[in-house]
This record gives sequence, C-alpha cells and structure tokens, in this order.
Amino acid sequence: MTITDYEPKSLWTHFDEIRKIPRCSGNEEQARQYVLGFAKSRDLEADHDSTGNVVVRVPATPGHENAPVVAIQGHLDMVCEKNADVQHDFAKDPIQLLIDGEWLKAKGTTLGSDNGVGVAAALAVADDGSVVHGPLELLFTVDEEVGLTGAGKLEPGFLKAKILLNLDSEELGSVFIGCAGGGDSTIKLPLKRTQTPKDVKTVSIRVAGLRGGHSGLDIVEQRGNAIKILARVLWETNRSLPLALSAINGGNKRNAIPRECAATTVVEAGKIDALGQRVARLEKTIAAELGGREKGLRIVVEPVDETPSKVVDEPSQRRLVNLLLTIPHGVDAMNYDIPDLVETSNNLASVSTSESQVTVGTSSRSSINSALQSLRDRIRGASELAGASVEENEPYPGWKPNLESKLLTVIKQVHKELFGEEPEARAIHAGLECGIIGEKYPGMDMISFGPHIEHPHSPDERIHIASVEKFWKLLAGTLQALA
Repeated sequence: MTITDYEPKSLWTHFDEIRKIPRCSGNEEQARQYVLGFAKSRDLEADHDSTGNVVVRVPATPGHENAPVVAIQGHLDMVCEKNADVQHDFAKDPIQLLIDGEWLKAKGTTLGSDNGVGVAAALAVADDGSVVHGPLELLFTVDEEVGLTGAGKLEPGFLKAKILLNLDSEELGSVFIGCAGGGDSTIKLPLKRTQTPKDVKTVSIRVAGLRGGHSGLDIVEQRGNAIKILARVLWETNRSLPLALSAINGGNKRNAIPRECAATTVVEAGKIDALGQRVARLEKTIAAELGGREKGLRIVVEPVDETPSKVVDEPSQRRLVNLLLTIPHGVDAMNYDIPDLVETSNNLASVSTSESQVTVGTSSRSSINSALQSLRDRIRGASELAGASVEENEPYPGWKPNLESKLLTVIKQVHKELFGEEPEARAIHAGLECGIIGEKYPGMDMISFGPHIEHPHSPDERIHIASVEKFWKLLAGTLQALA
C-alpha cells in the first residue's frame, strides 16, 4: 500500500508530489512552480508577489457565487532536519516515506507534513468537485519557518477575502484562535587563537541522541538542549581537567531545539582516559536530571586524527562557555489566565565557529510584546557582558484570541455535527502567520486547524494517517457551511 491509496486520495496524491520537491526555507521555487503549474493546468487565475507568495483563485461551486470569499492558507517551506548518520541532500533528494502502523514518517529526516499536508489539502479542495464552497483564494506563503517573512511581506490588496482558514496546526480536535509573537537574536563573539600546546591529543566531545523538536510546541516538555548540555560538560570538565577548544558547532534551525552539538578540543596526551571517565559520569548525571524525557542521550568522546595548529585562547574560551551557560533556554513564564499555555520562552538554537568568531542564534517567543522584548534584552545583556555584539530582527506579532469570532462559531458547529463534540478553542505557543496576516488585513476573521502531527521540526516528525481524513472532512464541512 502507498499513501495515494489513503483517503482523501486527491490530498494524499498532492502530498506525495510535494514531498518529492526540495523546499527548505529560502529554496521554495520548485514548490512555487508546482502550485503555479497546478493553477495553469486547471485554468485557474493565479498571482504571485515579489517575495514569492502565491495566490490561486478558485471560482465558487455553481449556485454559491455570492458567498463570502474565503482564503485557505498554508506555507510552502519545511524545516529540513536529519539525523547525523543519514545521507540525504535536501536540495535534491525526495523525502523517503515510511509507513509505521497508523503513522506516516520519513526515513531519518523531517517529513514535511508541516505544512505539506495543509498545502496539499488546499490544492485538493480545488480538485474535488464534491466539496461545496464559495469563491476561494488559496494563499501559499514562503519562508514561514525562518521568521514568517513571506507573510510579513504580503502586499496590500493581494487578498480579497475577509475570512481565512489557516491549515498549519497539528492537533486534531482543537482549533486555534491565538498564537505567540517572536523574534530572533544573532550573537557574534570575537575569538582570539593561540598556538596549540605540544604533547596533546585531539578529541571530539559530542552530545547526540536527543529528541529535539519544535521550539514553540515542545519547549514546555523541557527536553534536553544539546548546546546547553555540551557547554555544561566543557565548564565542569575544564575545572579539573583543562581542555583547549578549537571549535564548537551544533543546531542549525532557529525553530528547532538542538539535538546534536560537538566540540573539537585538545587535551594532554596522558589524560584521555580521565577525560572519558569524567564525561561518562556527567552523562549519567545529566540523564538522571532529564529523567525519562531523553532516554537516548549520549555524550561521546572520540579521537580526531588531525590536530589543529591553533586553539581558542583561554580568555576567549572562558567567555564563550560562560555565554552559552548564561543564555536562557526553555520556558521563561507560563500564562496566568490559560492553564498549561507557555507565555514566554527562548530557544538557544545554534552555535557555529569560524577562525575569528563564534556565532550563536536564539529564537524568543511570547504572547506579550513587552515580555518578549524583556527576554531579548536579557539575551543582549548577557552577550554584551561577554564582549559579543547582538543583531535582532524585527519581531513578528502575536495573534490575540477573539472568542466572539463568527468563524469560530461556524467551525464549532460543523465539528459537533461531524464528530459529536465541539473542538477545544486554544491559543498556541508558536508563531502562526495569522498574527501577521491579521495585522495587514484588519478585520480578517481567522481560525487555524489541522490533522494530528507529532514532533515537527525533528526527524521524529510523524502524522497520524487516519486524522488526515477527519481533518479533510472538517475543512470541507466548514467551507460548505460558509457557502
């Protein structure tokens, strides 16, 4: 059995094509051309803006031309993450699928169901003559996963709709009516280097086996952060067993909790065994602190054949390790009014080393603008104490819940008719494009929903196959009600 045998067939057929297309953030051109080609082959009006966003206009089902225009929205890009031992080139290789019982996943990479299934659903609506709907605008944005920049550059007048269905949520049975805002910080710390001491051995200290995950949705679970763990190992080890650091690299996506991080270091030749023993004890200690959240944690010491001619000098190394220890990671505050909702958090997302500097990336989120700025100020303060410079992007806005939404009333009723109960209306600690679109199109009535997806932004990403058909029925039923 292949995924195109599942219902609804049109949706799964489009997803099967989309998963073959390279579409990492910033590299969505082939996906954009797929959508434009789809529109052309079906004689549908299509438009695109200078950023790469695409809108496809679908005429109403006959007899429903006077219904309000509804926008169905998703994003073309995906988070491209893979396990270190997997050979996969996201610039050209199709995602390799694996059916695991009730779940669909990928072989050692992210699946791209975020937001490939939403994109496929929007295209399937236009293809499926059994779906009753009014006039539609299918909006496909770019660069969502790197700061919602496609939505941020939407041009005035690009949309005519005043109702928007965002298909970028991941929990069937819930509909989302609010989200956090966020912003990124890039920290650049100068490094000085010195000649590598004599009579040393070069080793790699590598943290691996962590779950990673979405830096908004999964941050509440307090999963391990490979960069924070490795910084702690370097700090604690160096106090009794001096190491000289050559490089440290880990994490590569702002919105993914780092799963792996490695440092290249040199140590006195006679102290290799002592280093291994010290790191093994720290692995047990940290694993115990993480409890059952990170059963796969490994901290591995491995020999490196080539010894660098220079290493980071001691003052630079101290500032770097102190900085990585100090930058906040995880939940900073919970919402006082909504149980179990994270209000403010930070993801220490990446670290990379060049000859003369180390670059650290963070992603901060909050449903309160002032709290977001305060957290970013703390990151800046810690960085400047270490002698680093900080660059901040323009934060994107959150989406304030509207419990009086007419669209919310409609989708609740449809959900109850289909499944016997109303969905839970929720806010989410993640960035949805609704916040930006709502700011650009005041008065837009919006809702976000989707099938059941677990572990997005990590190679463990998987989608519950049966939930896709339920999601489709909810989408089709809502469109019919609105028509």
